[in-house]
Amino acid sequence: MLAFARLLFLIGVLNLFGGCAPPPIQQRTLYVFGTLVDVRVASADRNAFDAAMREIEQRFQGMHHALHAWQPGMLVDLNTAIASGKTRCVSAEIVQLIERSAQAERASGERFNAAIGGLIGLWGFHTDEPLTGDPPPAAEVIRKLVAARPRVTDLSIDGAGCVRSSNPTVSLDFGGIAKGSAVDAAIGILRKHGLDNAIVNAGGDLRAVGSRDGLPWRIGVRHPKQGGALAEIEVIGDESVFTSGNYERFNEYDGVRYAHILDPQTGYPVVGIASATVIHKDADWADAAATALVVAGVAHWQEVVTGMQLDQVLLVDEQGHLHMTPAMQARVKRVSAASLNH
Repeated sequence: MLAFARLLFLIGVLNLFGGCAPPPIQQRTLYVFGTLVDVRVASADRNAFDAAMREIEQRFQGMHHALHAWQPGMLVDLNTAIASGKTRCVSAEIVQLIERSAQAERASGERFNAAIGGLIGLWGFHTDEPLTGDPPPAAEVIRKLVAARPRVTDLSIDGAGCVRSSNPTVSLDFGGIAKGSAVDAAIGILRKHGLDNAIVNAGGDLRAVGSRDGLPWRIGVRHPKQGGALAEIEVIGDESVFTSGNYERFNEYDGVRYAHILDPQTGYPVVGIASATVIHKDADWADAAATALVVAGVAHWQEVVTGMQLDQVLLVDEQGHLHMTPAMQARVKRVSAASLNH
């Protein structure tokens, strides 16, 4: 319920209209990927909305089963095959995620890496249960896995969709891109049913298309330190807004907090950045980019901006200072009190 309340707080729809009445907002909430997914459509066509939602729910449930990194399914089967040096044929959806992840890996300077499932599991983040405060893994074990350099680009895919790896330590975990891919898929389904004015929000990460009777959808970006809204952004047309941060999922041991986002180059949880928000047309790219920016930190985030061809980025560092690209600064309507660095 807390997540749902936060979602409703962060997504506000403008309702100041003049003249004729605007189309009604049709809304449905699903629970998948461990989060609430809120779908809102500005349309009076109830039949189209119901048909689209049935297809979206079916698609999401299929993705949840196939892409889970630690429960039985196609991705676990693939990772098992990779570890034993075998080839495994997979769905077109997994092929697409591998290819998109490889693009993001190269563009981000390997700061986004969907092949470090072994490290993520080692740190205890492959669980659906609350984190229990276990001690961090041994430094030598981390060092050996990092030295093996598992990368998505170690994979090769043949024309039949069969995957093999030149590196047996590759263990795919699409946690940094699957949500964006699902949001893109949902928008595609809505548009197929003629619903061109909508927001699909997965736990605060979203893609918005069209408008509400010609007026923008208004969204809020959560403040990672203070709670509430850090900034407000108006979205009209077709844009995704994704945030990655270390403020919600972490393990704490002996007074030290270990974030769930790991730096592939060190094998350790990231430090220095509390959150990164990206606006981009494609939700999957925005999702991957937000993770890469958190990994890059204050010193190197602009390298990710250049490599991934981003223009609208907002970072909050651990001291609460903001770092924005000029294009993002021009977009935000309100910013809470904080120091600005560009």
